[in-house]
Amino acid sequence: MDQTFHRIKRLPPYVFTEVNAMKARARAAGEDVIDFGMGNPDTPTPQHVVNKLVETVADPRTHRYSASRGIAGLRRANAAYYARRFGVDIDPELETIATLGSKEGFANLAQAISAPGDVIVVPNPSYPIHAYGFIIAGAALRHVPVGPNVDFMAELERAVQYSVPPPLALVLNFPANPTAMVVDLEFYERVVAFCKKHDIIIISDLAYAEIYFDGNPPPSILQVPGARDIAVEFTSLSKTYSMPGWRMGFATGNAKIIAALARIKSYLDYGAFTPIQVAATAALNGPQDCVDGVRGVYQRRRDVLVQAFGQAGWDVPPPPATMFVWAPIPEPFAHLGSLEFSKLLLAEAQVAVSPGLGFGEYGDGFVRISLVENRQRIRQAARNVKQFFADADRVLERSETRAAAS
Repeated sequence: MDQTFHRIKRLPPYVFTEVNAMKARARAAGEDVIDFGMGNPDTPTPQHVVNKLVETVADPRTHRYSASRGIAGLRRANAAYYARRFGVDIDPELETIATLGSKEGFANLAQAISAPGDVIVVPNPSYPIHAYGFIIAGAALRHVPVGPNVDFMAELERAVQYSVPPPLALVLNFPANPTAMVVDLEFYERVVAFCKKHDIIIISDLAYAEIYFDGNPPPSILQVPGARDIAVEFTSLSKTYSMPGWRMGFATGNAKIIAALARIKSYLDYGAFTPIQVAATAALNGPQDCVDGVRGVYQRRRDVLVQAFGQAGWDVPPPPATMFVWAPIPEPFAHLGSLEFSKLLLAEAQVAVSPGLGFGEYGDGFVRISLVENRQRIRQAARNVKQFFADADRVLERSETRAAAS
């Protein structure tokens, strides 16, 4: 069979594949790779959540099919979270739905609301599913650059003005993966007013709502009066409670959009395993000091990484939130681009990072460093980086020789 399937043809080669393959080969050869690549939390899930899972799974009645929308208690727990954290009253029956992680929910929402030819405005750089969920659904993308020196509202106005047909939806992600940018409630107020004026749906990804530093909790777009007329928001337990493999998230907001997602999901899954949903309910309703603990771990790692890498000669800005550092490629390596620099860093310093190009073309001058190694390993990585920089001329000459030969 030599057919190429339509949806697969729309997906470009996965940028991270080359770095991941190199990483696997290095480990197979016995090299000690310090891996800052995938944003995969390494801290344990809180014990009371694990205990609730074990308790619930012992009951054979929980082994049957579950509810695609999420069990009622879990949806109520998420509504309670919105009430205490954001002061937003959510109807657990109509305005929230449990998803198999925010990634699955996002992809299924793209299928539910978009059709071939619809235009979706997506930030660039951004987490890949924000763009490719809609590409898989057959929609067209209009990229809006995001960054510290970018006027987002001006870029959004330009994108809407020159989009034919007019955009169906706008994707937002703050605190942002990969850039770690944050916004305030005033920003959301401006975006909601603009999108209401132009009849644009807003899809907000708030997966990093609880991973913030320096005492400034990120807001929810649903705090804006009237936002639920056009907006839906995704949240996740993966980072907040160190539950990435449990695959538990939520979509919350506009009842019509939530109903569309629920209808799509009803054809595709029976929801997460019931004991996982019960344990997730315990996470949301139980003691929240574990969240403070996780946040503290990431802040300490951030501080060590920024300081140690700075001493090694790589100045990286401290992120105000998320579990990522968005680091500009240092001179004299900037001309290589993020993919070649990431490969060189792995080969020469045994430090793995994610090339910024994998998050969009506007990310190519950066790499994403995930805070998933302990402080001792971070300091070791900084020593490796320092030696790598000291040998920059030799490393670049050897790299250019190999490139010329190939």
